[in-house]
Amino acid sequence: MSTNLLSTSAATGFGGVVQEYLWNWENQQLRVVYETLGKGSPLLLLPSFSSVSTRLEVGELAKLLAANFQVIAIDWPGFGESSRPSLNYRPEIYQQFLEDFIKAVFNTPITVVAAGHAASYVFQLAVKKPDTFSRIVLLAPTWRGPLPTMGASQQIAGFVRELVRSPILGQALYKLNTTPSFLSLMYRRHVFTDAAKVTPSFIEKKWHTTQQPGARFASAAFVTGNLDAVHEQSDFLKLVQSLTVPLMVVIGESSPPKSREEMNALIALPGVRSVVIPGSLGLHEEYPAVVLEAVQDFLLSR
Repeated sequence: MSTNLLSTSAATGFGGVVQEYLWNWENQQLRVVYETLGKGSPLLLLPSFSSVSTRLEVGELAKLLAANFQVIAIDWPGFGESSRPSLNYRPEIYQQFLEDFIKAVFNTPITVVAAGHAASYVFQLAVKKPDTFSRIVLLAPTWRGPLPTMGASQQIAGFVRELVRSPILGQALYKLNTTPSFLSLMYRRHVFTDAAKVTPSFIEKKWHTTQQPGARFASAAFVTGNLDAVHEQSDFLKLVQSLTVPLMVVIGESSPPKSREEMNALIALPGVRSVVIPGSLGLHEEYPAVVLEAVQDFLLSR
């Protein structure tokens, strides 16, 4: 697969060097934006998948980690400032992207810190190519999208996904589900724990992310479970049991009950280090300094 690395002239984001990685998928070129900050051994920082997914959600954590690492944070294809074409977004895209990106950008085993739904993709690559990562940290890991978690069948989820992908009705439906008031409700319900941090200006930035051209396609895939790299908890746990890399899991004490139950099953496995800190599914964005304190010894240990 042909790849190119290009530097952009403007340094935006959280203060690092912003670059673009040109990646081909099924004869279509996608522009993937990533940002590098700090010096030291390489650390890949993966934001969670969500309707508001962007590398900026891990920006404050990146700045803290940059004291000891060269931190690279990405915008997943279909999210953030990366290309958002109307692809049929599915696990194969992200599995191949992650493998190709790491091969193109790094030449040594790396540390990876992954939030939310990125967990399964990290596990799959770590099992497939054990020399890719030197250690793994998961932040509020999930493996099942919102609609399946709520009990929707594959048929219903698929119907919703195709509806959102449709030209006129889909755009209207997507806009209804990304209004500032709806985003604020979601953040207060299961992303942040301190409602005072869910300010109008904060929500406006999140809303702006959701309104980019083509934003609804990857978002609909995530919400309806089409980005679930595994479909059973047993398959998720089998991946963990096949790891040969040190693993640490950070859990928010206020995580939604179903998600917390699944995280508890993960940390119950032998050899998995874990810590519970304040926060919920957005703990990496809400409490970056607490996350750093929780994982620093693990990251710096030899």
